[in-house]
Amino acid sequence: MTGVSLLFPITLTTMAIVLLTPIMPNLMAQFADVPNHEYWVPMILTLPSLCVAFLCPLAGMLGDYFGRRRLLLFSFFLYAVVGVAPVFLTDLTHILISRIGVGVAEALIYVLSTTMIGDYYKGASRDTWLAGQTAFASMSALLFMVVGGFLGNFGWQTPFWVYISALVMFALVFKFTWEPQNDAHPDDEAEHAPHNFSWEGFPWATMAMIVGITIYGSIFFYTVQIQAPSGLAALGIANPGERGLLTAIASVGVPLGTFFYSRLGSKWPVGRLLLLEFALLAIGFALMGKAGAVAGFLVGCFINQVGAGLLLPTLLVWSMSILKFEFRGRGTGFWQSAFAFGQFLSPVVVTYAGSKSGGLLGAFMVLSVGALGGVLIALFAGRTRGVSAASEPAVKGAKAHG
Repeated sequence: MTGVSLLFPITLTTMAIVLLTPIMPNLMAQFADVPNHEYWVPMILTLPSLCVAFLCPLAGMLGDYFGRRRLLLFSFFLYAVVGVAPVFLTDLTHILISRIGVGVAEALIYVLSTTMIGDYYKGASRDTWLAGQTAFASMSALLFMVVGGFLGNFGWQTPFWVYISALVMFALVFKFTWEPQNDAHPDDEAEHAPHNFSWEGFPWATMAMIVGITIYGSIFFYTVQIQAPSGLAALGIANPGERGLLTAIASVGVPLGTFFYSRLGSKWPVGRLLLLEFALLAIGFALMGKAGAVAGFLVGCFINQVGAGLLLPTLLVWSMSILKFEFRGRGTGFWQSAFAFGQFLSPVVVTYAGSKSGGLLGAFMVLSVGALGGVLIALFAGRTRGVSAASEPAVKGAKAHG
């Protein structure tokens, strides 16, 4: 239950955007009289992600200094309060301010829940739980899309009530976790340990390499989820519901990829994993770009998403394997900030590639070549030791907490 209680919070990071996507037309209509509403209203979705991109490193620093569990518990309350706030707000400016609050809470939840998995688990157990985060996030995105659309039938404010579910996460984390302890001093209570803000021994060079690869890889990771509906429209699928359903089916490749990672991650070195992942991404993009029919396009999407599902846990576990307890929060924050920044860049890169290659399908071919460039990255990364930490104990012993 400790692991499960730290898996559920990752769903709050997907909820921030996906839950509200189906009601975007409702929001546009609600605030149609606001000047430049076509620019301001979409920020209800994007502001939290922008906060995550900038604030994850700070969230990690705060977790290392004040204690990860106590700050995570606070962030659940913050998320619930500011998340539900639009139910009682009618001014767009006030709603946007509340969404900044959601982004702050989301950054804390994202970093601290992941860091605590790294604190509690070692070796293959850590790999499994971190890969489970990817699967949970992907499957919850499909669920929230349906829930958001259903609740939107009762008014644009109704879906915001779902944010109160953060209090359930609070109860689980409060019940089944304890403040993590320093591996080097397991007998010390973390609550009474000196505040840690030292950077001594931080693996700057390796972390910078992982961050760079993460930004590069996350651009490809989000492409199908964002662009597949438009690609299906270009192939003649006019019904939005059908496009959404087909995209969701193809996106099942992500949790399948994380399942494959759970079988391969502890056995293969990081270079070989990256080689396989970028190859699958490249093949998928090529099939999407060359597809003349919907079936071929979906096959390409699915292959691409399997590669994406493998890639995310590979990069996350790799970063976690080089981080000591003292600065694990900060390192995790850097990694997650890089991943969020890649999410921001993804549509920009696709739009630019499409403008130079004759449209969206041409952009997929450009991305295929770009993913092949990841093969060179994989060969370079292959000089680094693998992700697996087989010599570490499987799981840290539990400690009763009062």
